[in-house]
Amino acid sequence: MTIIRPKKSLGQHFLKDSGIAQRIAETLSACRGLPVLEVGPGMGALTRFLLDEGYDLSVAEIDPASVNYLEQHFPALSGRIFAEDFLKMKLDPAKLCIIGNYPYYIASQIFFKVLDCREQVVCCSGMIQKEVAERLTAAPGSRNSGILSALIQPWYDMEYLFTVSEEVFDPPPKVKSAVIRMTRNNRTVLGCDEALYKKVVKTSFNQRRKTLRNSMKPLLRKDCPYFSQSIFDKRPEQLSIEQFIELTLITAKHLEETAR
Repeated sequence: MTIIRPKKSLGQHFLKDSGIAQRIAETLSACRGLPVLEVGPGMGALTRFLLDEGYDLSVAEIDPASVNYLEQHFPALSGRIFAEDFLKMKLDPAKLCIIGNYPYYIASQIFFKVLDCREQVVCCSGMIQKEVAERLTAAPGSRNSGILSALIQPWYDMEYLFTVSEEVFDPPPKVKSAVIRMTRNNRTVLGCDEALYKKVVKTSFNQRRKTLRNSMKPLLRKDCPYFSQSIFDKRPEQLSIEQFIELTLITAKHLEETAR
């Protein structure tokens, strides 16, 4: 039997616990009838359960050795293996679901790509580093909230499903893992300029220990007349999504006024 050795350069940690793989596959139970794209299948620990469950499955795998392995051991994937970088893929315009045991070092980039493709990606689930999972799923206003949660949660309902031990991987990572699920919500508009919203979120969290009156100065300047409003007494992790939208509207108004 061909064995693929995990490559450190690709952040590979192959899942060796079939029970965990099956539980991850089950996170897509609400996606029956939709195409599924698995990111980074490796040796197919998760792939086999997705195929057994009858999903319309394709996979994206950047590692040539893993691509060869999948071609040899999963004939059902014939014509459905994309030997390319998911981050550079152009997704089909049809609705789909995404799943994977994601490389930890690019997990955030994967979720930002999902965000960019939110009109196509109905659901995204899988395994990531526990710390990142806690940030993604943090309740608005909690200490774990950050750029990831503030940008993604307006568009997706987030669930932290379960924690996974280091020992179920080969090689074991140095951190615990967690399985999450993102489900597209009904929001169609943000209620403010989206590009400015992203800028406001990133600016405020660049100095997350400071109040917004201080952290927003690079964008609003120190003499901004709106700093007297109570929202600027808060730190960024204390804000709800709606309050970030309010902050963006205030920022837009100030920038418009100063541009006159």
